[in-house]
Amino acid sequence: MDFDDTPDEAAWRAQVRAFLERHPPVPEQPRAWQATLYDAGFVGVTWPVEAGGRGGTPMQQAIVDQETARRGLPPLINLIGIGMCGPTVIVHGSERQRQRYLKRLLRADDLWCQLFSEPSAGSDLAALRTRAVRDGDGWRVSGQKVWTTLAHLADFGILLTRTDPDVPKHRGLTMFVVDMTAPGVTVRPLRQMNGDAHFNEVFFDDVRIPDDERLGDVGDGWRVALTTLMSERLSLGGGGTSIGPKPEAVARHVAAHIGALPEDRQVLARQELGRGYVAALGARYTGYRQLSKLSRGELPGPEASAGKLSGTRSARDLTDLAVRVLGPDAATGDAEWQNMQAMLPGMAIAGGSDQVLRNIIGERVLGLPAEPRADKGVTFRESSR
Repeated sequence: MDFDDTPDEAAWRAQVRAFLERHPPVPEQPRAWQATLYDAGFVGVTWPVEAGGRGGTPMQQAIVDQETARRGLPPLINLIGIGMCGPTVIVHGSERQRQRYLKRLLRADDLWCQLFSEPSAGSDLAALRTRAVRDGDGWRVSGQKVWTTLAHLADFGILLTRTDPDVPKHRGLTMFVVDMTAPGVTVRPLRQMNGDAHFNEVFFDDVRIPDDERLGDVGDGWRVALTTLMSERLSLGGGGTSIGPKPEAVARHVAAHIGALPEDRQVLARQELGRGYVAALGARYTGYRQLSKLSRGELPGPEASAGKLSGTRSARDLTDLAVRVLGPDAATGDAEWQNMQAMLPGMAIAGGSDQVLRNIIGERVLGLPAEPRADKGVTFRESSR
């Protein structure tokens, strides 16, 4: 891609930069900050105008992301909704659903979560067991989800369920919008190593969902879920911003502390910094390749999976180095790098685990044989016995 802004892109960047300089966020008011950005036209940039967006280009969205990252601003609180749930409602939702949900989602009036993974269905999502059973003009849902990001804050979620166990597992699924405050929904946060609780387990005990909250046709949930998964990979897989720490920030940190290390350790630290810096730049430029395809109106191929896989790996390596150069101060001093080190293993799961992404790259890029599937062609009820 051409790394120089076009005149229109340069004008847009100047507009974004000037706005961010005039409107610093208030950390204690993340919903209000997202609403401020939305009212200025900087949230949902690529979304259609009729869906509440700006109808802009992927490059315009990338510039917003780059400028907010440049100023070290926190990510938007409703990223799950913007990057995954909203695009699914745009493609598969009814006009009523689009009118009811999308603008409020963009403004963070409502927060959203994505209810997919289960204790026995993570890497093999189609093996999920949460059941939705017809109940008059609605459905009754029972089951459990896990590793659901921000479910403890969410007002709504998109929920993938099994509605027919007597067909092959990919064909018996149906997607719904679920009210996270509905009777029978229980959210239990999962505490991470750094003390935060971004992930949750969610229980559904005979939760009633009206049929007009269904997304897509009955039994067509896998196709609907693919829209969500593609959007998720695009939002996590790059576009020119870093997963985890900026390599430039790690380089400054290492430079400030390397002098306290023995000479032989200084050599090793420089070598590790060089390898990690190059790997991080490789992940960044993989994101640029993805962005180039989007700018031409094409769908990215494996770039999203490769960008997310390489990005999380380089982020872990750089953060581990940043902690190690602190020496004994790592146990007693500022915990910024230690907190990031404890957070990053979760990123290796979010949006598809490293192992799943390697399978995608192996099969779709390298042409390796697909993994054997003993459940192919049999019903879910048979395969789950």
